[in-house]
Amino acid sequence: MLVGAQLRRLREARGVTREEAGNAIRASHSKISRLELGRTSFKRRDVADLLTLYGVTDDAERATLLSLAEQAGVPGWWQAYGDVVPGWFDAYLGLEQAACVIRSYEVQFVPGLLQTEEYARAVIQLGRRDVTGPEVERRVALRMRRQELLHRRSNPPKLWTVIDETALRRLIGGPATMRAQIEHLIRVSELPQVTVQIMPLCAGAHPGAAGPITILRFPEGELPDVVYLEQLAGALYLDKPAETERYWHLMNRLDIEAEQPGAAAATLRRILKEI
Repeated sequence: MLVGAQLRRLREARGVTREEAGNAIRASHSKISRLELGRTSFKRRDVADLLTLYGVTDDAERATLLSLAEQAGVPGWWQAYGDVVPGWFDAYLGLEQAACVIRSYEVQFVPGLLQTEEYARAVIQLGRRDVTGPEVERRVALRMRRQELLHRRSNPPKLWTVIDETALRRLIGGPATMRAQIEHLIRVSELPQVTVQIMPLCAGAHPGAAGPITILRFPEGELPDVVYLEQLAGALYLDKPAETERYWHLMNRLDIEAEQPGAAAATLRRILKEI
């Protein structure tokens, strides 16, 4: 998706149509559309020809995009969980692993990257009577594996999350599960790469009340930010600057209206005593 988005921007900046781009790689305009949406694999020769057509002559920029295009064809570890991962979520898993900054707002649940095993199991089982025990455990294992990125030795991403207080007071899995989850949040919020803010109930209505938001930023300056909006049976991926800038402004407003990061531990301990 990221490589495709960059190719689309380069094409549009050069004023090249999809038909012209398709002719350059001996393909149809519909294939260019699929490439730009990240819905088909890349061939190195095709990417190299498109970069030439788009006037990209800088060796470093060409090497970066060609390398990323090759990496896009290598199966990620999460693809071993393909039996329990819906197609619309598969792309997010790859983006999450590549991000250097992950900012999120959660209104219903604790963020997946900060969930305990028991809490994750309870969330996965909510409203899913058709899910078998083995499938639940596979989903839990996937969620726990995702969290390893926060503890990797080399360049873990910066996670900055705002959690609505209602999510912390909702007894997912029962009191014992919720107590363990909040204790875990207190511990993980002390990691230098993790910032937790809480949106208090007294804040009233605020711009993020419509639903969860995740913004992903990547280390390569040429690649765009991605806004991920998860829905009941699908997700939206936004990467156009006009769209992502709007959500950055929204996230900044949420950060201002939420309690300051230093207050999170005290609020979590207060909620813990009340459970």
